[in-house]
Amino acid sequence: MTEELNTQDARNLVAIANQFAQLGKVTGVKAFGSGNINDTFLVTLDSSKEQHFVLQRINTQVFRQPQLIMQNMRTLTEHVHKRLQDTPLNRRWEVPRVLLTKNAQDHWRDADSSFWRAISFIEGSQSFDTMSDRSHAKEIGYALGMFHNLISDLPPEKLADTLQGFHITPLYLQHYQEVLAKTRVRQSSEVNYCLQFVSDRQTFAHILENAKAEGILPLRLMHGDPKINNVMFDIVTQQAVSVIDLDTVKPGLVHYDIGDCLRSGCNPAGEETENWESIYFDTDLCQEILQGYLAVAKAFLIENDYAYIYDAIRLITFELGLRFFADYLAGNVYFKVKHPEHNLARAIVQFKLTESIESQETQICKIIQDMK
Repeated sequence: MTEELNTQDARNLVAIANQFAQLGKVTGVKAFGSGNINDTFLVTLDSSKEQHFVLQRINTQVFRQPQLIMQNMRTLTEHVHKRLQDTPLNRRWEVPRVLLTKNAQDHWRDADSSFWRAISFIEGSQSFDTMSDRSHAKEIGYALGMFHNLISDLPPEKLADTLQGFHITPLYLQHYQEVLAKTRVRQSSEVNYCLQFVSDRQTFAHILENAKAEGILPLRLMHGDPKINNVMFDIVTQQAVSVIDLDTVKPGLVHYDIGDCLRSGCNPAGEETENWESIYFDTDLCQEILQGYLAVAKAFLIENDYAYIYDAIRLITFELGLRFFADYLAGNVYFKVKHPEHNLARAIVQFKLTESIESQETQICKIIQDMK
């Protein structure tokens, strides 16, 4: 996505970008990417060393403590850079770097007190919104496994939890019940399907949090949003070279990441389809992604981790559907929508995908078992 900016905006953006431009002069700024939360721009420099960097305005409605996000990002990226220096990989792998302003700050506040930051750009790379090519599946798994592996020795308490309650299914269920209690629900077959679907899975919502509380699953650092379009691919080799969008990294369970990666990667129909009959969970893609993931992740996973992978895939799909449905009932206050029924339609996609996962439980568990 590239949008033309009006002249005043463009001038303001160039002035802000220049705060971070230590290697050269800013020659251009354009809107970049399709993120739902922050405003993102690609900056071009007249420098032989670095031609581009990414400029972002952090959405402080979602991230109330942007300084903590920057602190987390610096802790994480410095840790990974050091690991890669000590034990280099035999293939290209990059971590975005935090760029500092001319007075050595990791952010800049403009006259409106908007919070801006700059991150290095992964040159010669691209991302995809859906899995266009099956050969990407193993690479997507590899990317998440490599990301987890490189931070597996960084103590979780070193990072602040910048999104309290994020990916904690019982809290989403509680929120849903509160919304439901004070909403007059317009009955329809779609709404009734969703109400029944959630009602049938109330107890299941606690499965991962209970395992965490009982010490069955260890607390680790997780990415928080490992959708496939956060994996960057080298344009030439088509190999994964980076995992981006590190704002949601926080202490939690890697299972939420594994589940989310498979949820978004194994749904060929995509999240916005209106054709609910066509939705299914593709177990071949699941096998490829898990193969790529476990090749790297088995270095740090424990026996109990494997036992909860299936539950994680099912739970995170259910959780997203629950969040969409609750938002629909609440009047579309969280997710951006194109029409009033948009979140209801999105919820149904996730619930149909959950049904497809449940109907293939034996096969999915066998895939996991065979890879251990």
